[in-house]
Amino acid sequence: MDEQIYVRSRLALHAVAELLIAGPQYRQHGTIRLRAVHHGFGGVRWPVSVVGAELVWAEGRAPLQGTYREIGRLAGFEPEAPKGVYKDTTGVDPDSVMAIDPEAARLVGDWFALGDKALRCVAPDVTPVLWPEHFDMSSAVGEVNYGVSPGDSFHPGPYAYVGPWTPRTGEFWNAPFGAFRPRAEVDSAATLLEFFEQGRAAVE
Repeated sequence: MDEQIYVRSRLALHAVAELLIAGPQYRQHGTIRLRAVHHGFGGVRWPVSVVGAELVWAEGRAPLQGTYREIGRLAGFEPEAPKGVYKDTTGVDPDSVMAIDPEAARLVGDWFALGDKALRCVAPDVTPVLWPEHFDMSSAVGEVNYGVSPGDSFHPGPYAYVGPWTPRTGEFWNAPFGAFRPRAEVDSAATLLEFFEQGRAAVE
C-alpha cells in the first residue's frame, strides 16, 4: 500500500496504544504492557483493544475516527500517556484527529499476530510483550531481544529484529541495534522463526 498512508496510520495506532490503552491501564493497574489480540492489540489488564480499525471495550466498539479524547470518552475514560515511565512518548495531543486507514491497521495487526506466534516458538516459556514506548513486540532470552516492529524512524515498514544487549560484529549484524529483516524477507512464521534462530546461533 502507499507508504505515506501506512506511516500515518502506524503513527496514529501507536498513539492509540499509548493514550487509550497503556496510559489508562498504567493509571489503574501499574503496568504498561500490551499484548497481541485477534487482528490487533490490547492491554494485559485494561479491557480495551484495537481490532482492525476499531476500538473495542467491554460495553461496545467504535471506529477509530475523530480525536483520541472523543473516542476515549465514548468508551468511558480519559486518554493519557503513561506518566513517569518513559520519556520519549509519542507527543500526540489527545485532541488531535487520528488518521487510520483500515488496510494499514490490518497489516499492523497481522504483523503483531505473526510475531507473537514466532516468538512463542523461540521461547515457549516467555510471554511476548507489546511495548507502547516503541510500539514493538519482543521477548528477551539470554540477554537478547527478539522482536517485530510495524516500523519506526529506522525503517518505515514492518520488520523483525534481533537485538543483543552486548553489541556484536559480523555479517549477520546489519543494524545499529543488532540485526533486522524487512517483512518481505520474513513474511511467514517459518521464515521469521528461522531469522530468530539464526540470531540465537549468532550470539552464541
